[in-house]
Amino acid sequence: MSTSPATAPSTAATAQLSVEDDGSALTFTAYGRPIATYTYKPSNHQYESPRPFFHPLTTIGGDEVTISRPWDHVWHKGLSWALPNVGPHNFWGGATYTRSTEYANLDNNGAMTHESFTGIEQSGAAITASESLTWTSQEGTPVITENRRFSIQLLDADAGSATSGAYAILFETRMVNISGADIRIGSPTTEGRDNAGYGGLFWRGPRSFTGGEFRSQDGVGADDFMGTRSPWVAFTGKHDGTCRSSTIAFVEDSSNPGAPNQWFARSSIFACLGSAPFFSAEVPLREGSPLTYRYAVVVADGAVDAERAASLAAAAESALHSWR
Repeated sequence: MSTSPATAPSTAATAQLSVEDDGSALTFTAYGRPIATYTYKPSNHQYESPRPFFHPLTTIGGDEVTISRPWDHVWHKGLSWALPNVGPHNFWGGATYTRSTEYANLDNNGAMTHESFTGIEQSGAAITASESLTWTSQEGTPVITENRRFSIQLLDADAGSATSGAYAILFETRMVNISGADIRIGSPTTEGRDNAGYGGLFWRGPRSFTGGEFRSQDGVGADDFMGTRSPWVAFTGKHDGTCRSSTIAFVEDSSNPGAPNQWFARSSIFACLGSAPFFSAEVPLREGSPLTYRYAVVVADGAVDAERAASLAAAAESALHSWR
């Protein structure tokens, strides 16, 4: 199947966004500049739980907002769907935290393997890819099949609007248990480690974003956003070199199991933000009962005040609802 964008009407909006496939990664370009690369055939060591990921992600204006393989956590990969406690398996990377071992290298690092793209379609100022993946144990045993969709969508480009200079990555995962036994998905927190409920759609920001500011409908803050619940949360950081600001915003689909779920949010150690639907309680993944989660991640030039943050979240929520 060709991964070139489908032929679309010749409009300005269509010409703004394109995609290329080099056989291991999709690169999305807006206004002639690469803004997102999705590596679907990674070459990482098994210890890093190889999986598809977005990196680099840049703003429309050209500032990079992700980091991949940072020296402190080499298994952090830009923006990716990653889960540390999937029954006995680790699909996050690195050491695994359990009640009996605390952090230990358990030789349980699985992999999310790309099988195929079942469709790549362009419609207006958006490109949507549909992907089939198989999750396997470290020994290669199939554990989960996943049907994944993601869409790169340009938001309102009108000069002066609250959503100008922004785009959204819409993300959907449908996980099916094929292991032959029930699986409980949790986190280090469900295993007893306080405030370590990571696992879900996870973003790691540049070093210069350390000390940045979180914002939700409830106000602003920093590490105190860890474990909070809200329909959306945004993070603003500053870039070395350009000294400009950029903003990342996560919006959760209200139909997700448990929504609004908790957020995993850090600013002072390093900048990261992630959906965390398994933060403080395990969620069963039973045979014949798939789990589906959807999110929108906004990448925007500039900082945000309460009004612009809410406008970006509303635009992403609307795009997510229409796409769903």
